[in-house]
Formats: sequence, structure tokens, C-alpha cells
Amino acid sequence: MAIIASLFLTNCKSQIKNTQADNNTTGEVIMLTDASFKTNVFNYTSTKNWEYLGSKPCIIDFYADWCGPCRMLSPRLEEIAKEYAGKIVVYKVNTDQEQMLSNKMGISSLPTVLFCPLKGMPQASLGLVPKETLIKAVNDILLK
Repeated sequence: MAIIASLFLTNCKSQIKNTQADNNTTGEVIMLTDASFKTNVFNYTSTKNWEYLGSKPCIIDFYADWCGPCRMLSPRLEEIAKEYAGKIVVYKVNTDQEQMLSNKMGISSLPTVLFCPLKGMPQASLGLVPKETLIKAVNDILLK
């Protein structure tokens, strides 16, 4: 009985997180954990082939608090999240707290930004990039 309740609560929690991303019309940046990544983006434990699970294209910022370029990139991504609210979702993953996820995704330098279209493979941008470059990637990769 406890297992059934636990599974039910886990499924409800996953649905809430999906709803949070789907209904993110205010343009807030959403923090991802390993568990929420598997629910909202890609469940790397169930398949090795990339399959994006979201209903809107997304940007995922892999960062660390101690990383200077990461701190400089963060406000740019917050602006993009607001400007493209309702069209894309912007996520952040703290690589220090989510080391297993970062390793599974092959993150080896910071910041790393993944652009995940609804269909097709994600594309990565490494290092600090200007806001104009981010906007071009959103338009060319995510919204085309």
C-alpha cells in the first residue's frame, strides 16, 4: 500500500513539474534537478537515444555558482526567458549539485547552454556568449 501511495505521489509531482514548465507564461527560469530533468527534458535512464519530453522548446543552462562567466550569462538568460515567455522554457542546472546529471549529459566546461528543439538533437553553446547570439540561436534552432 505504501509503495502504491509513493508511486502515486511521485507521478503527481512529475505532472506538477510538467505543468509548471508548460504554463510558464511569466518567463521565470526553472531550476532542474536530476529527477525533474528526467521528467521534463530527457530520461537518460530509460533510453540512450535523445527524445525531448517537453511541449515547448527549451534552453538549459548548466552552470556553477563559483563560475564568473556563468554569473555573467545568467541575467541574459533571464531576459530571454521573459522576452520569449510562453514560447520557450529556460531551465538551469547547478552542476555542483547535479553532478551525475552533468556527467551523463557530457558537460565538461562552464557555462554550457543546450538549445533543445521539439524535434531533433539539442545544440550546445560553450562559454559566455552575447545576448544577440542567444537570441539568434533561439530563433534559428528553437522557433524555426
